[in-house]
Amino acid sequence: MSKRFTAGAVATATVLALTVTGLGVPAGAAPTSARTFTVVAEDGVAADAAVAAIRAAGGTVVSRTDDVGMFQVTSDRTDFASRATAAPALIGAAEQKAIGRKPKLDRVEQEHLLAAAAGKGSGGRRAARMDPLDDKLWGLDMIRADRARKVEPGDRRVTVGVLDTGLDASHPDIAPNFNWKLSRNFAPDIVEVDGECEVPSCVDPVGTDDGGHGTHVAGTIGAAANGFGLSGVAPKVSLVELKGGQDSGYFFLEPVVKSLLHAGRAGLDVVNMSFYVDPWLYNCTANPADSPEHQAEQRAIIKAMKRALTFAHNRGVTLVGSLGNNHEDLANPRTDTSSPDYGDTPPYPREIDNNSCWDLPVEGPHVIGVSSVGPSGKKSDFSNYGTEEIGVAAPGGWFRDGFGTDSYRTYGNLILSTYPKKVLQEEGAVDEDGNVVPGAETSVLKECKRNGECGYYTYLQGTSMASPHASGVAALIVSKHGKPQRRGGFGLHPDLVEQHLYRTAAEHACPEPRLQQYRDEGRDESYDAYCAGGLNFNGFYGYGIVDAYAAVTTPLRPYARP
Repeated sequence: MSKRFTAGAVATATVLALTVTGLGVPAGAAPTSARTFTVVAEDGVAADAAVAAIRAAGGTVVSRTDDVGMFQVTSDRTDFASRATAAPALIGAAEQKAIGRKPKLDRVEQEHLLAAAAGKGSGGRRAARMDPLDDKLWGLDMIRADRARKVEPGDRRVTVGVLDTGLDASHPDIAPNFNWKLSRNFAPDIVEVDGECEVPSCVDPVGTDDGGHGTHVAGTIGAAANGFGLSGVAPKVSLVELKGGQDSGYFFLEPVVKSLLHAGRAGLDVVNMSFYVDPWLYNCTANPADSPEHQAEQRAIIKAMKRALTFAHNRGVTLVGSLGNNHEDLANPRTDTSSPDYGDTPPYPREIDNNSCWDLPVEGPHVIGVSSVGPSGKKSDFSNYGTEEIGVAAPGGWFRDGFGTDSYRTYGNLILSTYPKKVLQEEGAVDEDGNVVPGAETSVLKECKRNGECGYYTYLQGTSMASPHASGVAALIVSKHGKPQRRGGFGLHPDLVEQHLYRTAAEHACPEPRLQQYRDEGRDESYDAYCAGGLNFNGFYGYGIVDAYAAVTTPLRPYARP
């Protein structure tokens, strides 16, 4: 699939043909067609004061998000971004450029499709069987989700937001748990990267997913235990679509922020975030390699994301994020050579200062960072790690796990989950009649009911697949230990959820030797990873591998501040 889910940016998902009237073009500012920007106000600046500053800089406010001081602005001035950055009331302006490079195939998530040995089957792995395909879900077995559901399968009142590319609500394993009332699309298609719009408005209907990633994530969290297909970690919770990602796999600032604000206002219990905000792998406050405009853009991203994450947390949302697939210690990042990954500036090398740069959202406030492990429990070679940001580990798959055994480089090492039929057809794995094409049978599965209704499933790997396992356990914690809330509804404070998730995780010591190398698996020294910390907490596993059964059978303790 021509998608990518390893990083993020600040052009928003909306590309509008808007005109600006009454501004004029002063000397030195050559007339151009109106361009669209995302502008963020400084701390403590009232919304009206920010609007006045935007107007003074030559812009027109199209929409405003006062809760985080974010504004969508159009201007026909070529120097608008620099004028906005110079305004004391504003942090900076990020242009929403309708210029993009061809979306990249995620080589981490789909390594098995690119490998010469990818014709192998499941490797003989068997997990506890609940729904027909659950014997292929070793992740559910590892975190004891099969035992947990006998105690607590999830409460319908508990809502889990999947901030992603959308959700295929027509899938037989997603439909029973899909919450139509609370689901929203905040990311209209961008033709330059997403291709031709499916509908005239370019706003895909709620309940669709033209990327596939969101549906895969949702299935791991909460696919229904209905005797069909497969089941998720929390098979009776409600799934909420928060479409903040493009079909192509880009995640831009404005749709992500609006998704988080909706999650807070709607009272969602958990939000899963398996992405980073494009176009910067790391957003830095003043990286000397960046131009002044790019520096201001990144400061705006940092500020808006921190405000949005804090807003959601303060409204009761437990935030769970993937640590990323760049196989690096987030406290000691390597030179970034992939940013910006969108717009008219090609990527260039950037030395990353850990004290002034952030990988967002996972390094933002209140986010539970999740690393990936394979079936052996070993840290996946691609997974980011480090004591600074990790919270827990979870099954994310690892194609190269099991070196020296029959399971090495087999699909059974990956995470099987729900997937849209339409996307599989576009990728050539399923034909017009809905049949899996020859050669794809080991990577794509099809299950049908007696009435002819069918569901499709595929294998992926990545921290994107680990995070939803943790989100599912968080949802079970709310289901088991939640209470009626003062403002109405049912829930549990996110600090309590986080603490209980950590306390009930299965502790896992660092490997010996602590410097984990992956030479047998064909990886060079750039994948070498040092595991710091002890049994209770370390850089590979955090507080441990999430444990659904312990989470629903261990009494909740009053919140103890760290």
